[in-house]
Amino acid sequence: MNGKGFSGVGLNEILKASDVPKGSFYHYFGSKEDFGKALLERYFDAYLAGMDEIISRDDLTGAEKLRAYWTRWLVSQTADDPQSKCLVVKLAAEVSDLSEPMRRVLLDGTRQITGRIAEMIDVGTKDGSVGITGQSHDIATSLYQSWLGASLLAKITQDDAPLIAVMKETRKTLG
Repeated sequence: MNGKGFSGVGLNEILKASDVPKGSFYHYFGSKEDFGKALLERYFDAYLAGMDEIISRDDLTGAEKLRAYWTRWLVSQTADDPQSKCLVVKLAAEVSDLSEPMRRVLLDGTRQITGRIAEMIDVGTKDGSVGITGQSHDIATSLYQSWLGASLLAKITQDDAPLIAVMKETRKTLG
């Protein structure tokens, strides 16, 4: 599915690649769209668990938690492994206009991500390691949008420069 996108891959191709009989697929999913929803939900569960792992570290300041998060993003997006790339970047533009249920999962997942980023900003503001002015949620949303855009540009240009630039800008924004 990596090279073709969600819409470009037929159900039979998915079943063949995963060695799953069609009857078994339909036991769990009513349609390819239901499968896509479940795929996104599983992605966000794992992604948010990784964020929670960083957030729960009492040995890190808020700024260190944010650096750990953004560094993890940078490393995953610059790795050669297509499986490590951001599924939101891969699927959002493609499925948001085609599948309302998948769009809603993307919306809920990204809202949870920005909420956790805001939580790390708040920790950093309280412990003095992050120097910002403004609402943490607004800043978290802006940073997340910048990172999504940089990830998309890195795919388009096949160059890590947009991600390196957004890391520099993120550090500047957070003080």
